[in-house]
Amino acid sequence: MKKILVIGNSFGEDAVRYLYGIARAAKDEVKVAMLFIGGCSLYRHYRNMISEEKAYVYQFNGVSTGLHVSLKEALLSDEWDYVVTQQCSPDSGSAETYYPYINALADYVRKMAPAAKLYLQMTWSFAEGCTRFQKTAFENREQMIPAVRAAYKQAAEAIRADGIIPSLEAMCKLYDELGDVTYRDGFHCSIGVTRYMLSCLWYEVFFGKRVDNNSFRDFDVAVSEERVALAQRCATEAALEYGYELK
Repeated sequence: MKKILVIGNSFGEDAVRYLYGIARAAKDEVKVAMLFIGGCSLYRHYRNMISEEKAYVYQFNGVSTGLHVSLKEALLSDEWDYVVTQQCSPDSGSAETYYPYINALADYVRKMAPAAKLYLQMTWSFAEGCTRFQKTAFENREQMIPAVRAAYKQAAEAIRADGIIPSLEAMCKLYDELGDVTYRDGFHCSIGVTRYMLSCLWYEVFFGKRVDNNSFRDFDVAVSEERVALAQRCATEAALEYGYELK
């Protein structure tokens, strides 16, 4: 069994909604735990780390438990194989917002979960014209995408991360095909195809297996077979282009 803990926010929630189901359909065992605060930044994760406040809603295998836990409690609650974190979306393209918080978090994770590998999810840009850009340093996708890419690569080097999940790259591929319907509100994933695509990507990153023949179809909204295939293709292309080897 692979055990994954996500120190996250709504973008992390989007990405792992179907991960458990995809793994189960492939007869792989996984435990996916999410520490959820909507819009949570690295700075806030850092403050929660210091305070040991039970600030996070604990989600298990894509479903909220209603329980509130601290970062310390979660890290010590199991022998995690992977711990994943990310910056909040408005700050994701501003590299200076990552520090020194991500360094302190990485040190803390390695202290509390020394056997775990540390990954970053490279979050994504918004739909073109989304009002959310007003909360960033950017006016459009053309400006934001390379800045996000550079900020995560720099952060990964700074903390010696074991890997990056290239969600940005997969989202760009899907957006090129579907446009604004990739999102449900201009910045969060659509409930069906886009959440599925990101969960496929996470599955391929952590299990090293292609999703082409995966039978999972238990979506929260209907997804056509054409879009299932598109989501699988976008995920696989992003994983392969980022250097992940898939069987």
